[in-house]
Amino acid sequence: MKISIFGLGTWGTALAQVLIDNGHDVFCWTYDEGDANNVNLKHENTRYFPNIVLPSSLRVTTNIDEVVNFGEIFLLSVPTVAMRSILSKIKNSLNRQVIFLNTAKGFDPEEDITISNLIREIIPSSLRGEPCSLLGPSHAEEVILRHITLICAVSNDEDKARIIQNIFSNDYFRVYTLKDEIGAEYQTAMKNAIALASGMIEGLKLGDNARAALVTRGLVEIGLVASHFGAKKETLYGLTGIGDLMVTCYSYHSRNFEAGLKIGRDDDVKDFLKTNTKTVEGIRTVKVLHELGERHRLRLPIIEALYQIIYEGKKPSIICRSLMLRPLKSED
Repeated sequence: MKISIFGLGTWGTALAQVLIDNGHDVFCWTYDEGDANNVNLKHENTRYFPNIVLPSSLRVTTNIDEVVNFGEIFLLSVPTVAMRSILSKIKNSLNRQVIFLNTAKGFDPEEDITISNLIREIIPSSLRGEPCSLLGPSHAEEVILRHITLICAVSNDEDKARIIQNIFSNDYFRVYTLKDEIGAEYQTAMKNAIALASGMIEGLKLGDNARAALVTRGLVEIGLVASHFGAKKETLYGLTGIGDLMVTCYSYHSRNFEAGLKIGRDDDVKDFLKTNTKTVEGIRTVKVLHELGERHRLRLPIIEALYQIIYEGKKPSIICRSLMLRPLKSED
């Protein structure tokens, strides 16, 4: 099968290798000519994986129209902040129906909607059908090494999810299908915010007890928001729920955890916001969830604490103490 990949970051590169391992024909688009030349000529993505030799059949171009005209499946592997622009460019060149497969975990910055709904908004249904997402506990840094990974193909269209399941699955990359699009997208977006808090706990040297409590109570807030918007309860306890939360909150591969770690060590957000050059989806997600919580009257103390730290400049140590001194209550 022919697959077009938009984005050549860690995840786009790792998934390209999975697809080539499975015998598929892959063509990638990137905005960076240097990255394209490195992959085409040296078979390396030196920006992200300097010591990994990529399959020689992997082709990359900076001409987006060439990639639009190539595939039957469009794998979108760009940050949420770039997704609207990329989809608009694709729409201008697309003249046939393809499967849109999203891998971003977060919300559209302009309208605070999920990426599947953004795809629906920009791409006419005659050109896409129901969108799919590939979501779950997965670090590209491990997938590129062909370490065992389990993930979900999420779509309201079960037939499309099974297509994605079959083209990606192999002896190190196992894909389940999942129909709960709302649950999967809200939960995998929210866990980025909780991972920021987990990193802060580690940076403040507050210990394992505190991190375990933070992640557990974070799961409660994730479930509250997801169920409010119609998610199935059981999805919270699957790969796109607790699975993705665990891997992001406890791994140094996680950009969100790494960002929280820096903020916690400084006990201040200012230097991180001034110097950060990486995509950290949780920063924007905190703002979206703060606004959703206020709009829908959802009680989200961890999200509110994160909002005060990131957007109001309050010290993590002080906010953490204020969380501990809230009025006592039953866990349920």
